[in-house]
Amino acid sequence: MVAAWCFGAAHAQAAGGAPAVPDTLKQRIASCTGCHGEHGEGTPESGFFPRLAGKPAGYLARQLKDFQDGLRKYGPMEYTVRYLTPEYMQEIAAYFAAQDVPYARSPLPRLSAEALRRGEELATKGDPAREIPPCAACHGTQFTGVQPDVPGLVGLPYDYISSQLGSWRTRTRATVAPDCMADIANRLSADDISAVSAWLASRELPSDMHAQPAGSITPPLHCGVLGGGTGS
Repeated sequence: MVAAWCFGAAHAQAAGGAPAVPDTLKQRIASCTGCHGEHGEGTPESGFFPRLAGKPAGYLARQLKDFQDGLRKYGPMEYTVRYLTPEYMQEIAAYFAAQDVPYARSPLPRLSAEALRRGEELATKGDPAREIPPCAACHGTQFTGVQPDVPGLVGLPYDYISSQLGSWRTRTRATVAPDCMADIANRLSADDISAVSAWLASRELPSDMHAQPAGSITPPLHCGVLGGGTGS
């Protein structure tokens, strides 16, 4: 993704009469694919740049808007989206949502069986005593997300999941109020974050990785993002 003022360059002749850069969406999102992969497959080997391919378009558009509004903090992304119009962010989101490429697994941390059991408990049952709903209550029965606004968690790298939960706690990642993910993350201990991140990252991929249909779950919390869903 590049700033909107760069996109007009696609129509200009390069110095010396060289052919103009093709004005295609693929060319215009080169700075997205430079980090997130040609089809938005992410960098599972490093665990740093998340997968965009196949995530719900509403979720992807919301993240671009959150970076633009300064709710989500990461300098390169904040700069990249600064001048994008809402319509163009929707177009980018729709492009990556339509990509269907294989998942690659990431290296896993070494956690005890007890920690993984705790992660499974949090993901599937939550912790009612601490008002922590299960991940499955919002992100789908197979953790593949729910259209149009809730992302999948299964298949994401451990480092990415744990770092994002940490970002919710430190408010370097936020979204429109009420920010239910910030509330949930702040009810988790550091050990809980490691445990649930490891369990999700190590879970076998279901045969169908597509997000569940809209309306197939009722989130247990009222969240400010589009559709009343949750972001992660």
